[in-house]
Amino acid sequence: MSIINENEIARCVRRAVEGYLKDLDGEKPHPIYEMVIRSVEKPLIELVMKRAEGNQTRAAELLGINRNTLRNKIRQYRIN
Repeated sequence: MSIINENEIARCVRRAVEGYLKDLDGEKPHPIYEMVIRSVEKPLIELVMKRAEGNQTRAAELLGINRNTLRNKIRQYRIN
């Protein structure tokens, strides 16, 4: 099993946010924190749910969050 390189993830986020800020060209940005969290959280939950074969209890364990929190996020992001 390979371990995710957190530095690689951080570099990807850094590049994306830097590009976003550069592309603003003086315009006011949307709330960046919320934008980044939503951009990362939904695909993360989708991938983990797939890995857990739809088992929410197992997915919550893999994510390190409470199952009720996971269920709320599944509803929030409208994940099937």
